[in-house]
Amino acid sequence: MTAGDKLFARLRGRNSVLALDAPAMPALGLHLQLDHLGHVLSIMGTLRPLLAQHPVNTPLHTLLCANSALSVEGAPAQWQRHGLDLDFQGAAGQVLHTRGWMEPEDDGWALHLLDITDLLADRALAQQREQNHQITGLISEQLRVCSLSRLPQVFSEHLRSVAQRWHIPCVAMALLDEEDQGWRIYSQYAAHDAPALWQTGQHLGTSLDSINGNTPLSLDIAQGRSDNPRLHSVFGNADGFLVPYRDSQGLAAWLLCGFYSGQAQHTGERDWLNLCAALAAPLLSRLREQRHHQQLERVEALQGLLGTGWWELLPATQEIQLAPQLLRNLSLEQGPTRQALGTWLELIHPADRQALNSRLQDLQALGKPLLTSVRLQRTGAEQAPLWYRIQGQVLGVGNDRRWIGFMLDISDIKNQQLQAAAAHARLDNLIASSPAVIYVQRYVNGALHPAFFSDSLTPLLGWTLADCNHDTLAALIHPDDRELYFERSRHLLREGNVRSRYRLRDKQGHYHWLLDEAKLLRDDLGLPVEAVGLWLDVTEATLAAEQVRQSEERYRILVEDSPAMICRYRPDLILTFGNTPLANYLECLPEHLPGIDLGQWLSDEQRATFVQRIAQLTPEFPVSTAEISLQLPGREHAWWVWSDRGVFDQHGTLVEVQAVGRDNTEVRRSQQQLTQSAKMATLGEMATGLAHEINQPLNVMHMAVVNVLKRLERGEVQIDYLTEKLQRIDAQVQRAARVVDHMRVFGRRSEIEQQPFDPAQALEGTLSLLSEGLRGKGVEVRISPADFSVQVKGHVDQLEQVLINLMVNARDALLSQREKNPALRPWIALHSEHDSRHVRIWVEDNAGGIDPRLLERIFEPFFTTKPIGVGTGLGLSVSYGIVENMGGRLSVSNGEAGAKFCVELPIVQA
Repeated sequence: MTAGDKLFARLRGRNSVLALDAPAMPALGLHLQLDHLGHVLSIMGTLRPLLAQHPVNTPLHTLLCANSALSVEGAPAQWQRHGLDLDFQGAAGQVLHTRGWMEPEDDGWALHLLDITDLLADRALAQQREQNHQITGLISEQLRVCSLSRLPQVFSEHLRSVAQRWHIPCVAMALLDEEDQGWRIYSQYAAHDAPALWQTGQHLGTSLDSINGNTPLSLDIAQGRSDNPRLHSVFGNADGFLVPYRDSQGLAAWLLCGFYSGQAQHTGERDWLNLCAALAAPLLSRLREQRHHQQLERVEALQGLLGTGWWELLPATQEIQLAPQLLRNLSLEQGPTRQALGTWLELIHPADRQALNSRLQDLQALGKPLLTSVRLQRTGAEQAPLWYRIQGQVLGVGNDRRWIGFMLDISDIKNQQLQAAAAHARLDNLIASSPAVIYVQRYVNGALHPAFFSDSLTPLLGWTLADCNHDTLAALIHPDDRELYFERSRHLLREGNVRSRYRLRDKQGHYHWLLDEAKLLRDDLGLPVEAVGLWLDVTEATLAAEQVRQSEERYRILVEDSPAMICRYRPDLILTFGNTPLANYLECLPEHLPGIDLGQWLSDEQRATFVQRIAQLTPEFPVSTAEISLQLPGREHAWWVWSDRGVFDQHGTLVEVQAVGRDNTEVRRSQQQLTQSAKMATLGEMATGLAHEINQPLNVMHMAVVNVLKRLERGEVQIDYLTEKLQRIDAQVQRAARVVDHMRVFGRRSEIEQQPFDPAQALEGTLSLLSEGLRGKGVEVRISPADFSVQVKGHVDQLEQVLINLMVNARDALLSQREKNPALRPWIALHSEHDSRHVRIWVEDNAGGIDPRLLERIFEPFFTTKPIGVGTGLGLSVSYGIVENMGGRLSVSNGEAGAKFCVELPIVQA
């Protein structure tokens, strides 16, 4: 039974008693007389004016609202003993809520009703408050149990539900910003049809501080009619109100409600405060919890980074409690946070353990603060010690005393201090034993006064600090260097550092060259304080540098006056230096040589060979010598004998080439003339064989012509016969032409530059000139066919000249031996072979060989074993030079039947 029902029962009981005592009906309420069919006969009572109409003889349900008309169906006799809740149509469209009962009266029925409008309103208000209480409790509970990561999302959802339930178009929660003590929007919600007054994260400043959060909400504030200008700045021109939340720390939150028009009529000020508290209290609690967790995480991270942690001494149990992070730092991760004091002391190095234990006893007994540095016990002797700073103090008095402190890892600092101390000791020892003199000069009254000299001053110069004071130091400087010394001091004060060189007299009167390097130290205002520097005795180095300068001068004179061409160039053949003879040869000035490409006077093949030769220089074999051919503009070819020496860096990379050259043009031309003369002499010696080689086709042609003429005389000429004779004549003409052409090619000068060729060409040319003549003289030519196709580099005509010289010499030796021994069957054999690097051509005969005493002189110029007037003695010498210029070697030895000459040439790529 509700409170309204109980009240109604009390009212009914009281009315029943009144009915017994006073038969007249009270004027209170509403009284209707009805007939047996439920028609209204009369209306009386104080509530009668509140009805919208007062018809008589009409059914009762016509006066009721639609929902109440259903409860009075049937006859009045059926309504007896039932409580009736009837809603009448009141004046001005209002509804009159009543509750009453039916009882018989005379021939009809009497309906007695009381006004329960206020009772229903109170019950509706109670129900509304109960729902509000349940909603706020649910909001508060969900905010307390949700995860911190979802807290903003959950709060935003509840803020939206609050706005929808209380019909608030725009709502927000403002919290106090702890950083700047201003107000900031934590979360906000705006309906789709309402503009947003705030944004999440918006800074409101201190505009809410002028509102008193201690008093309940006033009606003016609740309805948005406050005249406070700061409040207007929060809501702009919109209506709204604010609900404060205050906790133990003061005013902590505001619930801002914008565009509110008061639709929720059953919500009072206390309900608004409860709603704000349901939102703000758990939110602030969770945010403070989050900040607390973050603070703990920062503290743990800081302890981990610093290697520190707190400890608390528990004298009653002789234990010590350590922070978890400190346990991990001390490698006690598996142990409990409480450790026996003795166990903890066992971690300390024995050298520091007793002192720490004594200070802990003083902390307990005397309250003396603890501050000490200790080392931890470590097993590895090679490991650096771990140093900890232990600090502790007493908190509280009497029985509430606590002994609390912390341990801080200072290993880096302590080890650095030890290293610095060791380095300082080494520095002191180094300064004392250094050959350099370390000095300090104080800045006093605009001048630098000597204040310190290292112990090396006396062994070096024989002076002491007293001898080298401000007044006497300048007198020890060499007279020619004093102005330099004074300028040194002015430059040091002006620029802050200086480097100079001057002479200083020692105690024996000898002058020493000193290298002076100094730096000026200033205070925080930029004023000079002192200068720190050193003197280094560079007397020997200075004298040596002077000797080097003089040596360089002599070297320069030697290079410039040398008749040889001297230069330096980079690996890309760009000149960096050239002396006067080179410049004169190239018809330019010496200063124009740097930057010139040395390869511009070389052919493409010569340049490639030159670069390849330079690339083969190594630090172990840095020198290379070769003959190079240059084509100078407007001049004939020039030949230089060129010697290069590579200069390498520390990595073995070629950085520069130093070269010395001499002009070998005249010698080379003489060699060419000599070779050409030898070639022409060879042609002269082969004249008889060549005449036979030419006469042979002439005889064939003559016989063919005679036979044709005889046929013509007899008139027996046939076309086929004439054709065959003419073709024979043409073949012999071509044979003679080939011999003449080869003689012309062989007799001309060789090309200037060497070219790759097949050595088989030289063999074929040699045989074409000599084979018929040799056979005519009864000399058999034995040829082994070549089974290779390789190339060598040189001149094909010159190799042919070499082979011709060898075969002619063999022929002459064979003919000479046959005169002595007619039974000799002379022969000359030619065969060749090759490997991966060389090709070898052998010329062998059966003339009995060469006297071993003459083998060493066989290639000397003008040396011959032939009679006077026969031969020049240049054939083998020229042949030897030709083969050598081609990079090969000509050698001779005696075989089983006679001499064996070998021409060995390097193989090159085609």
